[in-house]
Amino acid sequence: MATENPSHSTTNEGREIASSTTPSAMNTTPIELGQIEVLQILNEHGEVDSGLEPNYSNDELIEMYTAMVRARAFDKRMLTMQRQGRMGTFAPNLGQEACIVGQVYPLLKDDWYSPSYRSFGAQLIRGWPMEHLMRLWAGFHDGFPPPKNVNDLPFSIVIGSHVLPAVGIGMGMTYKKDPHCVVVNYGDGASSQGAVSEALNFAAVYKAPVVFVCENNGWAISTPIEKQASSEHFAKRGIAFDVPSIRVDGNDLFAMIKATEEATTRARNGSGPTLIEAVTYRMSLHTTADDPTVYRKDEAVEEWENRCPLLRFELYLKRKGVIEQSDIESIEQACDDEVIQAREKFYAMDPADATEIFDYMFTELPEELKEQKREYLKRLSNKGVTDE
Repeated sequence: MATENPSHSTTNEGREIASSTTPSAMNTTPIELGQIEVLQILNEHGEVDSGLEPNYSNDELIEMYTAMVRARAFDKRMLTMQRQGRMGTFAPNLGQEACIVGQVYPLLKDDWYSPSYRSFGAQLIRGWPMEHLMRLWAGFHDGFPPPKNVNDLPFSIVIGSHVLPAVGIGMGMTYKKDPHCVVVNYGDGASSQGAVSEALNFAAVYKAPVVFVCENNGWAISTPIEKQASSEHFAKRGIAFDVPSIRVDGNDLFAMIKATEEATTRARNGSGPTLIEAVTYRMSLHTTADDPTVYRKDEAVEEWENRCPLLRFELYLKRKGVIEQSDIESIEQACDDEVIQAREKFYAMDPADATEIFDYMFTELPEELKEQKREYLKRLSNKGVTDE
């Protein structure tokens, strides 16, 4: 068992990551209490640790790569739509594709997933149609419920609030002897919320089959890690609750999948929760209402562009002879076409019914709200929004 690896470098933001020119060789099993392992399998140069390299088929490797490209294509198109006034406020995921894809790739259909609001790449894998997610981000209430037969929770805008319900599902699984698990993700900023600590404690006490994924992307909106916590290692927080914890290069798809596979296996076997800290970076905006140039330097982003999860995976696939540049271009085009098709479906959907705003609050509206509704409908009519 390896503890924190002293050979890992430290960035100019004080974030220890695996960035050596040769991959780090670390045994990943078993995960023991009191130790925090640091895992990297595929480094930013596309070099893989031969001792930890997974044995995936070429088709599986292309499937993984395509999932990341699809997430990025969706991200770019949504940002464009928002800037055109055709989409609501949106939280980009640029640079976190490996983290997102890797945390759900090992999940079974009957496992559960509780996403945060930057997890659309995972939601696509879990079975959310793109146009459904577009409907969600455009503010339609029917966009939030998950598709039929998809065991996902809708994400919550309230930071960290979705983590406790995820643990509740896990506790229910234990009670019902359901041999499945729950993966829930949240950001480094959400780690400061009391709900997350409560969730870790409940999961540990009741040995709930929950995998916590803390996406350490460097920023809680405009708050850097050094102002968010006294320790940059969020995995240490799991140890405090007797939850086995591991620190993973979140831009390494193989490492994310490996860590999640082991954690979900532990969970399904009745061994309780695990905390995975995924060290990644938010290369784009916090949301489309944010201007990151106000609080961070471009040089910091450029440094992480060299650790791009797609770039390193492309280098790896090229070295293995799995894909060529023409294949990369074909996959990118196919994913962009898929997003455009979803966009057209979204545009063709019925617009929101402005009169429904009061319909889902009470079974019987109080008199005060009835009066507000009458006034509201009158104003809509005066503005020509309705015929009433």
